[in-house]
Amino acid sequence: MSLSEAASLSCTTYAAFDAASLSPLAHRDIFSKRIALRYSGEHDVSIAYEWQGNPTAPVVIIAGGISANRHVSLSTEYPERGWWEAQVGPGRAIDTNRFRILAINWLGHEGKLDVAIDSADQADAIAATLDHLNIKTATAFVGCSYGAMVGLQFAARHAARVEKLIAISGADVAHPYSSAWRALQRNIVRLNRDSENETAALSIARQLAMLSYRTPEEFAARFATPVQLENDIARSPAENYLEVCGNKYAAITNTTAFLRLSESIDLHQVDADNITTTTTLVAIEEDRLVPVDTLAALEQKLGSRCRLKRIHSVFGHDAFLVESQQIAEILSDALHGNASLGVAA
Repeated sequence: MSLSEAASLSCTTYAAFDAASLSPLAHRDIFSKRIALRYSGEHDVSIAYEWQGNPTAPVVIIAGGISANRHVSLSTEYPERGWWEAQVGPGRAIDTNRFRILAINWLGHEGKLDVAIDSADQADAIAATLDHLNIKTATAFVGCSYGAMVGLQFAARHAARVEKLIAISGADVAHPYSSAWRALQRNIVRLNRDSENETAALSIARQLAMLSYRTPEEFAARFATPVQLENDIARSPAENYLEVCGNKYAAITNTTAFLRLSESIDLHQVDADNITTTTTLVAIEEDRLVPVDTLAALEQKLGSRCRLKRIHSVFGHDAFLVESQQIAEILSDALHGNASLGVAA
């Protein structure tokens, strides 16, 4: 496979969506706030947010992985594609006709905040955004991956400000195996900081991360051809795909932002005893970053106020981005009981 052919492969397999179905209203802005960071003391930070949907409707906070941002779904005002089109928009599981959607850019996303950042700091930044917008309570917090960790922190630290929590592929503490995986990624980058290889190192770190987001079963199906020699060097059929993904990520990601937000995942710890919010946990059976046992243990800690939903997906940790129907059914049930809502086709 040539690099041009590999470039046609999506690094993240997104579900299709109807581009004609747009949220009619949206607004984004930035404000400054002094926040006491968990490990780093008080800092003046800039918090960038975006809301969309019915401005008088109940608020749903949405948060994704460390590479996600405030732009969740396209709208008339901001027509560029968002990171969760399959689930957010008119008539979808998180219906912007029925809800006002709110999301932020993570603290540290620009690389200017070069201090230890914790998931608790992100939760406090979201609470500050609610204050800024004069929103007393959110009807739900929907978090995926790192966003699920932040959602758990938000429920623990700001219980009165959220009615429901839906946490997909995120637990109360990082798994030791996953932390070791991320430590290797950070070490690759740190070994090449401030050198001509810095961007290449970030690309390789991302490629290593991609293997943790997906599954052996997916790679067996997509890259089943034998390893071949190219210019006397053995190359796996997956290498071009991984290089395209890594290079794309490295081209738009600040190295300091990557290091600090990756650290933030591993610093994450929340006491489940402090979470009283009604919670839906979602586990992917094939997820190697957040094993099902981790979420089953959290379900036991949370007790009757929690239910655990399990799904299967060859896409592993990235299932929240890909498994449109399964995720939509869980979201619809958690937000509306057994109501059946639309899914981006």
